Amino acid sequence: MYNLKALQIFVVVADLSSFRKAAEVMNRSQSAISSQIKLLEEQIGVTLFHRTTRRVQLTAEGEQLLSHAQRAIAALEMGLRQIKDTANLKVGHIAMGCIPSLASTVLPDILAEFLRRRRSIGLELRELNGTHMLEAISRQEIAFGIGPEVKHAGDFDFMPITDEPFHALLPKAYWLPGRDTITLTELVRLPVVIASSSAAFRTALDREMTKRGLTFTDASEVVQVQTMLAFARSGMAVAILPKIMIPAPVDQNLQSLPIVEPELRRTLCLITRKGNSLSPAAQEMYELIIKRLRKAVSLDAAIS
Repeated sequence: MYNLKALQIFVVVADLSSFRKAAEVMNRSQSAISSQIKLLEEQIGVTLFHRTTRRVQLTAEGEQLLSHAQRAIAALEMGLRQIKDTANLKVGHIAMGCIPSLASTVLPDILAEFLRRRRSIGLELRELNGTHMLEAISRQEIAFGIGPEVKHAGDFDFMPITDEPFHALLPKAYWLPGRDTITLTELVRLPVVIASSSAAFRTALDREMTKRGLTFTDASEVVQVQTMLAFARSGMAVAILPKIMIPAPVDQNLQSLPIVEPELRRTLCLITRKGNSLSPAAQEMYELIIKRLRKAVSLDAAIS
């Protein structure tokens, strides 16, 4: 293994054609400079300089080494500058994953806030369900994801961000005047629109329906949250979805009621691979998402 400092000294001596001048520039003794060059020559097994009392001149082997050493040092310095710029959030790239329901509602505003602050940071967002998200994190295609906790996924860390209630969004035809909640038993008798079985927030709903032996008599399944909201606004059906997915303020033709008996809730997590560190840019994004989502849920709770 060759000493990087010796190579740097070699380049300076070669540029100045003088051991004395190199010692002055590098603030070292001339003997120390000479010792480093001698050590380098011993390691390589060739003489690098012709030395006379009047001049210092590169040998043919020295000329050859100089070309390689200059390129290597320049590449190293460029790499160090890039790393420093990354640490200072001047450059960088974030690849992250998110469940579709969040990506189509509250997440875009959070991402826009981050990019206004960090214009030079590249951003890649992938909409993924829970299983595909873990696979992408494991393959290091994304740095982290936002989604539900997956039991027995030992290779991953799940940091809870929000714990939020499910609401029923009722069109006027199905309003319950004077009510501030609705039960699951009442909901099964109404036409409803729910997320498809691939959506993360269906898990809690299906579990409670099975536990109570309940089935919907009139249910439509859709993929996108925006489609659910459109069904409710049109008066076609009652939408069942997490509270944070409901735009604020609630449409005046809709009634938003938390679901009780049982109370339905879901927890969203920031998911990372165990042992993996985030880049400075990804860490800042990670912290902003936690702050904004927790604030959104707290405001919803206060308003409710």
